[in-house]
Parts: sequence; structure tokens; C-alpha cells
Amino acid sequence: MDIEKMYEREDVEQLVRAFSMLHGETDIKAFLTDLLTPREVCDLAQRLQVARCLDEGEPYVQVQARTGASSTTVSRVSKALNGEYGGYRRLLIRLEDER
Repeated sequence: MDIEKMYEREDVEQLVRAFSMLHGETDIKAFLTDLLTPREVCDLAQRLQVARCLDEGEPYVQVQARTGASSTTVSRVSKALNGEYGGYRRLLIRLEDER
């Protein structure tokens, strides 16, 4: 499915709106728990950690060893991290600013 078309779907728009309505960590944890399996939550957390490691300049092999991510996951995250949408980059900047 085309990424642009995905966000035109009413159900996907509703999901995006739902995330924007969450207030604080308690709401976010509750929604993630209801929405995803524990494995899926951990997979998303792993991808964010991979993005952070890559952003800090770690080589792919070191990122794989540190995070336990597959080479496919590291490559996919790297492509997104350096891609046109910038979601990882914006979030990493915000997380760094929070420190």
C-alpha cells in the first residue's frame, strides 16, 4: 500500500487522531497495551533504540549486537532515519532535548 494513500483511509486517520488525543505516559501506556501485543510494543521500542544508535554513528553490526535487532530491521530503520518523512529524527531531537 502506498504511504500517502494509507493516511487517506478513514480508519488510519482515526488512529492518528487517537494518538494525538493521548495525554501523558499513563494514557499512552494504556492505549499501547490495548492496541498491541507485548511483543509488538517491544519491537517498536527496539526500532527506536536502533534509530538512536544509528543516529549516534554506530556501525550496523554494533547496532545489531547491542539491540538484538536483525540486519533487516537495522537496514529498514536506517532507511527511514535518513528518509524523506523525518519521523525518527524529530522524535530523537525531542528525546534529546528532554534530557
